Parts: sequence; structure tokens; C-alpha cells
Amino acid sequence: MTFSSNSVIDLSSNHFKGSLPYISSNVTLLDLSNNSFYRSISHFLCYKMNEPKKIQLLNLEKNNLSEKIPDCWMKRDKLKALNLGNNNFTDSILASIESLTLLMSLHLYNNKFSGNLPSSLRNCEKLVTIDVADNEFSGSIPSWIGHRCSSLMILSLRSNNFHGHIPEELCALTSLQILDLSHNKLFGHIPRCVKNLSAMATKNNSNHHMNFNLPTYFYVKLSHLKGKICENSIILQLVKSIDFSMNSILGEIPKKVTSLQGLQSLNLSYNLLIGSISENVGFMGSLESIDFSMNQLSGQIPLSISSSTFLNHLNLSYNNLIGKIPLSTQLQSLNASSFFGNKLCRLPLTDNCSKNGEKPNNENKGSKYTGGLEVDWFYVSMALGFVVGFWSVCGPLLWNKQWRIRYFQFLDHKGYKFKGLIIHSIGIYEYGVSSYDHLRQSNL
Repeated sequence: MTFSSNSVIDLSSNHFKGSLPYISSNVTLLDLSNNSFYRSISHFLCYKMNEPKKIQLLNLEKNNLSEKIPDCWMKRDKLKALNLGNNNFTDSILASIESLTLLMSLHLYNNKFSGNLPSSLRNCEKLVTIDVADNEFSGSIPSWIGHRCSSLMILSLRSNNFHGHIPEELCALTSLQILDLSHNKLFGHIPRCVKNLSAMATKNNSNHHMNFNLPTYFYVKLSHLKGKICENSIILQLVKSIDFSMNSILGEIPKKVTSLQGLQSLNLSYNLLIGSISENVGFMGSLESIDFSMNQLSGQIPLSISSSTFLNHLNLSYNNLIGKIPLSTQLQSLNASSFFGNKLCRLPLTDNCSKNGEKPNNENKGSKYTGGLEVDWFYVSMALGFVVGFWSVCGPLLWNKQWRIRYFQFLDHKGYKFKGLIIHSIGIYEYGVSSYDHLRQSNL
């Protein structure tokens, strides 16, 4: 297919099938997404391989393309956006991709790519988006991403086989707004330097937005948030989110996470996190979604969560949380399953914090959760009362001889009087009995 210079071709969302067509080197934008093209792309990509190509945008998303990607990128050095997502490509990313030094958007999601992320990508220093989710990549997350991709705003490595620690170098990505490392084999702690993700520390404004300077009808895969895949044209503002779920991350949630005032979604579910939830989490003014479920978090739900204005999704289920669920319209309107698997009470749970008129276990039996360190003050007051009463009476008798003598003289005197009273009472009783017997015999 031959076209005039700087041509734009958009044949997306049709029913084309078969092999990809040969395309002229003059085309600057090519969108063949959402069709039924299949087989290899070798003939398409390597056509007139030594002839410079003007193409800046290539979208082959949502087809049935397969096999390896050929090593034919060298003459496509003007490419700014590449979307090969949702196909059946295999093997690794080839080294010749390093020639794409102007590349800003790379979408390889939902394929069968494997191996390590190639170090050749470090030459693509203008990258704003890296989306390689739902593949079979392995190895550790490369630290060079933090050093060489300083403009990165979206990093999605979700659903791969990455392992090892989360590299602290990622904290240098001050423009990052979407960080998705979920569904991998990561372990270790959440880096405390996460507070350095400054784009997430500020609320959405004109200083942090997506800007490709590209036609807005070029669609790209953007993000995965709240269980939904979102496809958007190039937009000005992104949903700021961190997703580390479904890994083996240890330790406590860094308190500095709460300094990310622009963060809108935080998902740390299905890990091995311990400790309490920071009281400041409720002061994250932009937060709309929190998922800390399936961890080992303890303590109480921070009261500050009840003041979260924008919070519409909260899942704290299956932890070791105790106490009352804070009162707020948002929290009491949530599904009860958001709090299952804890020792919590109050709506939306059916436990109303009372049992047979007593306070709930998490209030008057805290020793169950704190190793017996809490005290029942009723029994303490009884013991103190006994000690004070005993020494108030017996103390002076032990230490003052004259008081002791007078006290026992007093008891002797009272004892004699009591003895006389008893003898007198017995005499009256015997007189009454004898009088009754005499009267009875007279009547007979």
C-alpha cells in the first residue's frame, strides 16, 4: 500500500483478517488495532528494511498476531508510540529496540513475552509509559528504570514472574503516577523512599499530566484500576495509583506513604504485611480506594478514615484488626465483607459491640490480644479496699501497746455482757418450758 508523504491510516475496529499488508515508508500514523490479523509480522516490519521510515505511531493492539518479533527496528527511529498489546507474541524483546530513542509509549501487555526486560530499553530515555503487564517476564525488576527513565509516568509490570526486592531506584521516578507491580513474586519490604514519588504527593494539576503531542484519536492502553481495564485516548490527567498486591511483601506499611496526598488508589492486598494502619491514612485527601485485605495487620481501624471525603472503596478483610468500626456515612454503607475475618464490631457487621449486656471482647478482654498486659480494675479496687481496711483497723493495734490493751479489755467487757445475756436468755427459756409443762398436767 503506497501513500503520500505524512499519511495517517486508521483502519481500527473492523473485520480485517489475514496477514498484515505492506505499508509505505511515508506513513506517519498507522492504527490497525481491534481486527483479526494473524500470523507473523516479519514481512510487515522488515519490508524495505534499509529504507528510513517516517512512522511515529504504530498500533497493532487486539489482533491475533503471533510468533517472534523480528529484529527490524533500526530504520524506525522516529517511532514515538508502539502498541503491540493483546496479541500472542512470544520470546523476548529484541536488542534492536534500542534504536527507538524517541519512543515515549511502549505497550506490550497481554502477550507471551518471556525472559528479562532487555537492557537495550535503557536507551529509550524519553519513555513516559512502560506497560508489559500479563506476560511471562522474569528476573528482578531492573534498577536502570529509575536511573534512565526519568520521565516515566506509567509503569505496569503486573502479572509476570518478576522476583526479588522492589528496587529503591524506582523512588527516583518523580513523575510517576501509576505504579503497578501486582501479581508477581516480589518479597522484602516496601521502600521507605516511596515518599519521594513527588507526582503522587501533589493533587492533580496542570504540572503533572500526560502530553504526547499526538493526535487524540490514537488510543493506548492506559491503566488497570479497581478491577477494570480502562482504554482512553491521550488524556491530561491520570488516576494516581500504587498496586503491590499479590506478592510476598513483608514488614510494616511505611508511614511515609501517607505523605502521598495526591494518591487516589492504594492496593497492598494479599501480602505478608504486619503492624498497625497509620492514623494519618485518613488524611490522604485524594484517596478513593484502599485495599489492605489478606495481610496480618493488627490494632484498630484509625478514626481518621471516617473523615475521608472521597473514599468509596475500602477492603480490610482477613487481617488481625480489633475494636469498633469508626462511625461515618461512608464506612457504615460499605459491604460487610470489607471487614470479614477480623475481630471487629459495629455496622456494617451484625456484631453491635455487646454480648449479654457486656462490653465486647476487644474492649474488656484486651489481654487476649496483648498477652495479658491489660488489667481488670474491678478486681484491683477490691484488693486495694481490703488492704486499706485491714491496715486501718489492725495497724494501730500492732504498733501501739496501750491501744492494744484497751482494745482487748473492751472485748473482754463485751464478752462478759454477752455471756450474761445468753445465760439470762436460757433461764427465761427454761422457766417458760417448765410453766408450760405444769399447766398441761393440771388440765389433764
